Amino acid sequence: MSAATPFAARPAPWGAPEGLAAALAGWEHDGAVARNFVLRRTQPATVGSSVPLPIELRPQLAEALRHRGVDSLYAHQAQAYALAAAGRDMVVATPTASGKSLCYNLPILQRLCEEPQARALYLFPTKALARDQEEALHGLLRAAKLQQGAITYDGDTPADARRAARERGGLLLSNPDMLHAGILPHHANWARFFANLRFIVMDELHIYRGVFGSHVANLLRRLLRVAAFHGAKPTLLFASATLANAGEHASNMAGREVAAVLENGAPQGPRHVRIYNPPVLNAELGIRQSALKAVVKLATSLIEAKVPTLIFAQSRNNVEIVLKYLRDRVAAWPQIDAQAIQSYRGGYLPQMRRQIEAGLREGKILCVVATNALELGIDIGALDAVICAGYPGSVAALWQRFGRGGRRGGQSLALLVTNSAPLDQYWALQPDALVGANIEQARIDPNNVEILVQHLKCAAFELPFVAGECFGNLARDTLAEGLAFLVDHRVIHPVGDAAGGTTFHWATDAYPAQNVSLRSLSWDNFVIIDQKNGTTLAEMDWRSTHTMLHEQAIYQHAGEQWQVERLDFDNRKAYVRRVEPDYYTDAMTHLKVTVVAQDQGAAFDPEDADRAQVGFGEVSLVEKVIGFKKVKYHTHENVGYGEVFLPEMQMHTSAFWLRISAATVRSLNIARPEVIDGLRGIAQAMHTVAAVGLMVDPRDLGRTVLDGADSSPAPQKEPQGPPAADLAGERPDFHPTLFLYDRMAGGTGLCARLYEDREVLMARARALLESCPCDSGCPHCVGPVVAAAGANEAPPTHGKKQAALAMLRRLGVVATC
Repeated sequence: MSAATPFAARPAPWGAPEGLAAALAGWEHDGAVARNFVLRRTQPATVGSSVPLPIELRPQLAEALRHRGVDSLYAHQAQAYALAAAGRDMVVATPTASGKSLCYNLPILQRLCEEPQARALYLFPTKALARDQEEALHGLLRAAKLQQGAITYDGDTPADARRAARERGGLLLSNPDMLHAGILPHHANWARFFANLRFIVMDELHIYRGVFGSHVANLLRRLLRVAAFHGAKPTLLFASATLANAGEHASNMAGREVAAVLENGAPQGPRHVRIYNPPVLNAELGIRQSALKAVVKLATSLIEAKVPTLIFAQSRNNVEIVLKYLRDRVAAWPQIDAQAIQSYRGGYLPQMRRQIEAGLREGKILCVVATNALELGIDIGALDAVICAGYPGSVAALWQRFGRGGRRGGQSLALLVTNSAPLDQYWALQPDALVGANIEQARIDPNNVEILVQHLKCAAFELPFVAGECFGNLARDTLAEGLAFLVDHRVIHPVGDAAGGTTFHWATDAYPAQNVSLRSLSWDNFVIIDQKNGTTLAEMDWRSTHTMLHEQAIYQHAGEQWQVERLDFDNRKAYVRRVEPDYYTDAMTHLKVTVVAQDQGAAFDPEDADRAQVGFGEVSLVEKVIGFKKVKYHTHENVGYGEVFLPEMQMHTSAFWLRISAATVRSLNIARPEVIDGLRGIAQAMHTVAAVGLMVDPRDLGRTVLDGADSSPAPQKEPQGPPAADLAGERPDFHPTLFLYDRMAGGTGLCARLYEDREVLMARARALLESCPCDSGCPHCVGPVVAAAGANEAPPTHGKKQAALAMLRRLGVVATC
């Protein structure tokens, strides 16, 4: 579908229960498919727990609920209502489709009945989610005969509607970006709203983590500061998917204690949970069939059985590839319109996204392929099957995605198709553990210096700071240091008063919020333009542009292919031309890590300091896209390469490192390339066990290995045997170093945990390597293994796995579970 062509508008007769049963039976009767299922489990239906409606509910509100079929509350809804009605900050963290929206809507509507002038601010992470909730609120307000309006205030809101929102809106629905740049800097225009602000709602709390969450925590500090200035002290109501630390995370976001509601009282229909591990194509290298191809094959069966299906892919490119493959498959089917299969991802223009959302709700779309953009609670109707093309990185995200299916209470399918990535294979080997695995924690660092200083600027623009005041739960000393930094840079100006106090006033003409992006460390997006007619197709963030919009890249959009003809980097525009290639492009990057400052360091083994050193501190990451591959559709073979000429991307963050001494390397008696390979294997294994053991999203953690050699030439020696006998230990400057680094600029404290738990993590890494049944290494344990050496290269004396284990043994690491 092109950007201008809507999907087919005809109704579709799909979704019959027997369709899913037929598809499941078909898989079991196909031996080539059935043998690859490593988990078959059916979670039974749960009854749920309900209580009567609160007796204090206003009759008009109780009648509105009964009119909508709600004559009782789930236990968690009743608990959340009681806390909110008492003015307690609270967070409800229960699975998808458990009625979390009523947990915050009910106390707010009750307050509107009691206090017509009361106001509430709803914050959703996306525009689409805010507009989806607006429709639901309109219906509830009308049913309760409440006169207050609900209106969405975002970048798409017309000017006259914005004025109405400021003057008369009882319920304001927005997003953090609009609050940050469009509301708080102009809070004087919102004086009536802020003076009557009684509740602040933050839905999808689990999304606010890492960079985004740390920014939004500071945004909340600013919001509460402005509300206090206007005389209000609003109650905070959070809603989240299941988290291991929901109460702690909400408290960190709020800067004050938040009560947690965690027990789910909602019923759940039976769910068929399946894990499909694609067959091995190369046993020696542990390479499996493409997960995307397996997803297409399985999804085709569901589409043929007319089972409404949602497919989650890991990247924008993967979304477009799966969409193309599915449409190619059904092109010859008269019973299925290819336009009933759609894609949904970030970068699509708002009108296109809303068409797809409406098509899902109305049953006009049979299958949608999406990134995590549909992981959130947008109402997309009843879906019977959810397929995850690869493990999404966390147990919480997996079950959040699975929860998008089975909303009618009937049976549903939750299918994970694993790929060759180590973490996928880790769970494929112990699938039962994944079903009962603990949910991960969400982590933020609101006091990250790079983020905090930006929000202190914004807060000073909004209201002058008074010496000694609070900024959320930030320590007064830290606030004073931040203000002093801004004074030194002439951003704010201190003014003394007669009582000896000091007030800090904004001192420049700049508008700080416009230069602060909440979702990344770069503000500018690139606009993608059709070179032929100048039409805007989509947009893309600054970092993704380097890998997806370089010149000659194939940009994939809604099942169509466009070649990037020109990238105007300075003006943030990419000009593309419609093409029909038989390949797509995949960028190649190079990463360099430099230690800037060491916060902590020690010998890995206190009894033998010469073995290795460990450290934790600040590092500089320099990443550069150096070229791209052309990958043929369907076969996935490389058919060409190209160069890319774009600026480097630089970031300062925190890292944990393990530096192996030259003496240790020498004692291993293996060649330098094998040492590097072995250390890469250890890095891969540590990355896997860290993601599982510390319950973090593996995408928050990066890894790399550097050889540590300086630029001086290696001493010349007489050759002894084949080239592989050029032992790494003969280089006194060769001290290879493993880095695990935080992907957020400035860090979130993750690498400090790695440093503290390094002994346990390395012991588990060795256990992972030893438990893997492969001989010389595979994607499950040590990551991708290079194929056999070329004709002019000596064969390696150690495999990647053997080199990693030899190194761990030499360091004295003992395997533990």
